Amino acid sequence: MSLVKAKKHLGQHFLTDKKIAERIVDGLIHTDKYRQVLEVGPGMGILSDILLARENLETFLIDIDVESVAFLAKKYPQLGDRLISGDFLKLDLTSIFAGKFAVIGNFPYNISSQILFKILEHKDNVVEMVGMFQKEVAERCASKSGTKEYGILSVLIQAYYNIEYLFTVKPGTFNPPPKVNSGVIRLSRNDVETLPCDEKLFWRTVKGGFNQRRKTLRNALSGTIPKDKMDSHPFFDKRAEQLSVEDFIALTQHLSSLMQP
Repeated sequence: MSLVKAKKHLGQHFLTDKKIAERIVDGLIHTDKYRQVLEVGPGMGILSDILLARENLETFLIDIDVESVAFLAKKYPQLGDRLISGDFLKLDLTSIFAGKFAVIGNFPYNISSQILFKILEHKDNVVEMVGMFQKEVAERCASKSGTKEYGILSVLIQAYYNIEYLFTVKPGTFNPPPKVNSGVIRLSRNDVETLPCDEKLFWRTVKGGFNQRRKTLRNALSGTIPKDKMDSHPFFDKRAEQLSVEDFIALTQHLSSLMQP
């Protein structure tokens, strides 16, 4: 079987170290809560080999690269329609998974944030995610308030998931090697079904605050609520990076009260 050529425009860097692949799959620790797992961007199947050997899991693969899909179809004829040719970002996950499932993958760097936002869209069904990202992105997701790495993804992910930075992966374990280190993280769905605030306003507040992160929230959020409606609440005189997830929830609740007619 001829090998798949990595394509730069798809951000493909194929993992070649089987021990690293096993560590990634071993990152799935909440399998008592789901049976189905979706691997995104399997490439030539180094993670898939391990996933498909786990009898307690029903593994699905999706890849946008038609060459990879053709390769995988020959390698795993037993998959049938569990091998999906398409774009994960455009995939209607509810048409495939009726209940809880996990997502795993060595994700392309160029769509890292979009993948995480897609998972957040399906937070009620995605119980767990183990993924490899550019180290900087992985660290940003896991960072805490008060750090320069802390941002929109940090707050939104940590509002709904417990996050753990698992380990770092060096460039030499890939073909072709990327120019930077990679980081593997695990997201585990927390117990929050819905936030105790207007969730749409919460997202707007988080994004608005960090889009102008050097400004105080009084200035950064002036597009969300007019300054003349803001009061002396201490959060307005802080910058977004100084607020924890709980602080952003409290700020959203406060904004809701100020926006009442």
